[in-house]
Amino acid sequence: MVTQTQSLRDRQVASLEKILNLNSASPEQSTAQHDPSAANGLIPQATPILNSDGDPIWKVLVFDNLGRDIISSVLRVNDLRAWGVTIHLNLSSARHPIPDVPVLYLVEPTAANLALINQDLSRNLYSEAYINFLSSIPRPLMEDFAAQIAEAGTAESINQVFDQYLNFIVAEPDLFSLGLGKETYWTLNSANAKDEDIDTLVDKIVSGLFSVVVTMGAIPIIRCPRGGAAEMIAAKLDRKLRDHILNSKDNLFSSQSQRSASTPTLPSSRPVLVIVDRNVDLIPMLSHSWTYQSLVHDVLKMHLNRITVETPIDEDNPAKGRTKKAYDLTSSDFFWSRNAGIPFPQVAEDIDSELTKYKDDANEITRKTGASSLEDLQTDNPNTSAQHLKAAITLLPELRERKATLDMHMNIATALLKGIKDRQLDNFFQIEENITKQARTQMLELLNDGSKGNEPLDKLRLFLIWFLSTEQELSRADMERFEEALTKADADIAALTYVKRVREITRMTMMTSAPNQPAPQSTGGELFKGFSSISNRLTDRLASGALGTNFENLISGVKNFLPANKDITITKIVESLMDPTSASSSAISKTEDYLYFDPRSANARGTMPAPSQARHQQSSGIPGALGSIGQGTGASFGQRRQGFSEAIVFTVGGGSMDEYGNLQDWAKRTGAAGGAAAGTSRRRVVYGSTEILNAEDFVVGELARLGKEDR
Repeated sequence: MVTQTQSLRDRQVASLEKILNLNSASPEQSTAQHDPSAANGLIPQATPILNSDGDPIWKVLVFDNLGRDIISSVLRVNDLRAWGVTIHLNLSSARHPIPDVPVLYLVEPTAANLALINQDLSRNLYSEAYINFLSSIPRPLMEDFAAQIAEAGTAESINQVFDQYLNFIVAEPDLFSLGLGKETYWTLNSANAKDEDIDTLVDKIVSGLFSVVVTMGAIPIIRCPRGGAAEMIAAKLDRKLRDHILNSKDNLFSSQSQRSASTPTLPSSRPVLVIVDRNVDLIPMLSHSWTYQSLVHDVLKMHLNRITVETPIDEDNPAKGRTKKAYDLTSSDFFWSRNAGIPFPQVAEDIDSELTKYKDDANEITRKTGASSLEDLQTDNPNTSAQHLKAAITLLPELRERKATLDMHMNIATALLKGIKDRQLDNFFQIEENITKQARTQMLELLNDGSKGNEPLDKLRLFLIWFLSTEQELSRADMERFEEALTKADADIAALTYVKRVREITRMTMMTSAPNQPAPQSTGGELFKGFSSISNRLTDRLASGALGTNFENLISGVKNFLPANKDITITKIVESLMDPTSASSSAISKTEDYLYFDPRSANARGTMPAPSQARHQQSSGIPGALGSIGQGTGASFGQRRQGFSEAIVFTVGGGSMDEYGNLQDWAKRTGAAGGAAAGTSRRRVVYGSTEILNAEDFVVGELARLGKEDR
């Protein structure tokens, strides 16, 4: 029997709903409190507190920027309203008094936020305050806040103060970021970054990872490579977990023993937390992917699950121009949930089949009711039987929601196809699939070809991938020719200046190989019938966007290939740590020296100097890079060969949708092979980073900035 588990998003939503419910739980849930590992690893579902009239207690929700991002990624306005939230406001915005309504704060524990809360209490903006900190508030800050409250005489206005351990943003079921911005890689690798900035950043990362671990409800084994920010963060997190266990009589993991006892057949019921530096492999941050979610992230610049797409104002009259529409890709979107990690041609096929299914269902309803269309069901029709009309009206909301979802994905597919054509992303992707086979002359010819797309950054990304992957030695003259070609293509080569410095270090840790089973091959026929048929629907709609007659050429250009079933570097690392018996010897050799931290053990712990001290022990030769922080804890042979069924993988300095998708594919493929029931997996991988970045943000915002410092 496969034990049901909740995703990280499920757990965060359950915790947020409890906060919206004024931190109340039903009597049978009272023993669980905030413990996510209760009830066989599931967080019990709360129900709204009702007032004397049987309605939810209405309240105001006030959050800071991080609180806003956390909530908006997993809940919508309708969800908030269901829990009694009538209005939600930013803490820093101008707010008017609503004296008869309680306020629920969801903020970071900072001095600035506490000062604003104290101002609200002094002005009597709301009836009573329920204060929820996204992470644990430091004792000195709490004492200062208490002193301010006592001085102002507003203590009676505070009903609750809670540490919630939710300072991370969940974008997909098992994908999270700490929301630390687009400069973390620069901060950790720049000679210009201040020591105090590095210290602050590392502390924020440790705090965020601690919250993720608390939400998942189990203390992990921590593995990381020696040296750099990864070891520093692992050591500080190990210390933080240790201190919490030792100093808290009823700690946040007190019922973890129940979890261990309930899953005796798994290799290890405790997860492994794998922390690696971004330089372990830069290619996923640069590559052109072919999966739906990666294309949406790259082409449409998805942020916090929201994208903006240009659509015609009137499809029948293109002359009226175009307008921008914002879409949210949420967990309630059945199509996104099913197709996010699927190659784009197969997504187009599924759109076609879903539209056909919708039409069949709509036609069936209209046939039974005698109506000419779904809209006619709103009017009285004497020929419609009451029974059929009742059934039809019951189905109408679901059908309309399906239609709206499919229309949205048709618009998204239209925008993606335009981006693919304009930038020739299919060609770049196909070249990158066989990047190591490209000769110098081929690469130079491609860079000099003015017809290869309209975005210079795509050529720069392709060259950087080839430069990091190729075994060919490049002379100074070769490099000058490549730089000249990139400059002629209007690409900013500042990023290349920095990549040249980290190339040898990154190449030492990069691994890419295909799994034992053969990758699915496309014959260009049956698999892509949907992609071809959807083109017939879209051709008319795309005519105004100058795709029109070129659409079939685009389809024919992509229908002969699918992504090769390759495991990238991060996946090979995770496999060697989770399932060493199945991992390749080359992967195991790369992770054999990884440090081992067990916060529950008295022995498996390492030294932990201040981050600013480690900053100056540069062993990598990269300006500003973080060197080794000293002797850590090596793993015994038994610990190195220990298997795990669950992992949290964290990259320091930026994360990639490609890595998330590749890890999920590996978990499904190898977990199902382990004898799990159909549709389930015995293996689970949660992926996170300081921030999930697209290639443009990483190359232009971080690599180029570092490169300009080196000049």
